[in-house]
Amino acid sequence: MLEPGDIILTQLQFVNSFEIKKRPAVVLFEEFTNIVVAGITSNTNMQGIPLTKKEGAIKHSVIKTNYIFTITEKAVEKKLFKLTQSKRNLLYKELTKKLEKLNK
Repeated sequence: MLEPGDIILTQLQFVNSFEIKKRPAVVLFEEFTNIVVAGITSNTNMQGIPLTKKEGAIKHSVIKTNYIFTITEKAVEKKLFKLTQSKRNLLYKELTKKLEKLNK
């Protein structure tokens, strides 16, 4: 059972192609066997929430708050580590800001 803040290795299909690759993602929530995640990239020039090696990442990375998608349990290869509570709070705060902009 996955929990919010879990960093997982999963099979992702890229938006602009049919290519599927293994990539890390952070679990936002799970509901009815669907898992909503945010993608993680090692391209630290991208915008998002920084994620460091000290926190458990293999490389310094960025949680992309603009790359949200739904996967199934079958796409999850393994759990890698869990975000700290403070990092989860920062992630949810940034996502909430994006959603609040839609309501204006």
